[in-house]
Amino acid sequence: MRILLVNPPHEAIGSRLAGEHLPPLGLLCVGGGLIDAGHEVSLLDADHGNMGVAQVAESIAARGADVVMLGHSGSTSAQPVINEITRRVRQARPGGRIVVGGVFPTFHWESVLRQNPQIDYIVCGEGERVAPELVGAIERGLPVDGVRGVAYMRGGVPARTPPAEVIGRLDDCRVAWELTAGYRYTYWGGRRAVVVQFSRGCPHQCTYCGQRLFWREYRHRDPQAFADEIEMLHRTRGVEVFNFADENPAADAAAWRAFLEALAAKKLPLVLVGSIRADSIVRDAGILHLYRRAGFERFLLGIENYDEATLRRIKKAGATSSDRMAIRLLREHGILSMATYVVGFREERVRDFWHSLKQLLSYDPDQVQLVYTTPHRWTPYFEEVRDREVVLSDQRKWDYKHQVIAMKGLHPALVILCVKLIELVMQARPKAIGRLLFRRDARLRRAMRWYTNIGRRVWFWELWQFFFVTKRAAGKITLSEFWDGPHHLVKKERNMTHAD
Repeated sequence: MRILLVNPPHEAIGSRLAGEHLPPLGLLCVGGGLIDAGHEVSLLDADHGNMGVAQVAESIAARGADVVMLGHSGSTSAQPVINEITRRVRQARPGGRIVVGGVFPTFHWESVLRQNPQIDYIVCGEGERVAPELVGAIERGLPVDGVRGVAYMRGGVPARTPPAEVIGRLDDCRVAWELTAGYRYTYWGGRRAVVVQFSRGCPHQCTYCGQRLFWREYRHRDPQAFADEIEMLHRTRGVEVFNFADENPAADAAAWRAFLEALAAKKLPLVLVGSIRADSIVRDAGILHLYRRAGFERFLLGIENYDEATLRRIKKAGATSSDRMAIRLLREHGILSMATYVVGFREERVRDFWHSLKQLLSYDPDQVQLVYTTPHRWTPYFEEVRDREVVLSDQRKWDYKHQVIAMKGLHPALVILCVKLIELVMQARPKAIGRLLFRRDARLRRAMRWYTNIGRRVWFWELWQFFFVTKRAAGKITLSEFWDGPHHLVKKERNMTHAD
């Protein structure tokens, strides 16, 4: 069958202001299994070209695929765009099958199907094995109720088959890198780049994170095979930068070290960037030279909050002491640190922002990224804050860069001004400017300048959007009303209706 994989356009800052794009790894993972099953597969990356919704729908209809599959890594904020695209596609080409996947539709399958009759199927969870089985059933005219991990309308009622089995061996699933032909994916200052994934899942129980619930179990690639794949991409496709999509790549210390050793032994001129827990850096203090030899230039560290009680409440399982030490250790080994700080885990006051700034200054990271708590319906954290008021009801803005839930006593305007002031102080402090201009390592100096140039545009853009563009919720609505109300019809996972 002819299958078209579609990465929809996204409004997020990373898609629109960075001027660079990374390939849609999730779709490429699904594409590998479909190609190996004998199907004719192509990719339309509408996010790469910032295509308009109407243009995307016209392009999909013109290609005449038998099955159109859509998904985006920014799943929650991308879903409204996917809904609109698929409505237009259905009008233009009534006979094709439309399939969507991702984290948001996996957990909101019932409401997505009820509100979008144009969507035929939802792939719930990992799609590498589900998608080929689903397409095979469609091709042979068989009922899909025998395919695990699929949601669909049955007799006018949303139904879902039992969950698909977790993919135990990630190396059995091939990434269809060949689908990226024709697109120039870059990162880190115009250098050819891809997204890769060493592991899936996380053994930690952070209440605000839904990735653990989506992936269900922690697994990792074979260290040597993964290093070999990176070498192949570098030598055959000229890839220089590898952005790790892992939530927690170093969870298995032995496997992680084996990968670092395997890649370091290849002596490739690579740039590796990713996210990691601060306690993993502290644990690996004795082998950080391997991180650098493998090619790592920056790690994002989830600092989350300066308050130890808050960290315990959200089950971060970290400590401020390890956060500070991790930043110091990375700097000693020539690796940049980006500290992320989450606003809104509690009812903050101006004094809390002041304490946050002092804490970040004491950490002295190379870069900072302030984001807003975004309670997803399927996370334990949602139950804790379900009665808080929603201040931004446009789901397209639920991207961690917009405040979506209110703080008592603090108007959203004051919140964003505090956030922007912290960012300004952190990036304009003498130490930061000194490193930006005079750091001895030219590689890191170039990386800092690239990030600072993007950050400058984002800083002004966010203020402009907040005060002159973004519309906040017109009336009072709680978080539970927003997701559970008649406009979403979401039920808890334990109440889901499964197909027989």
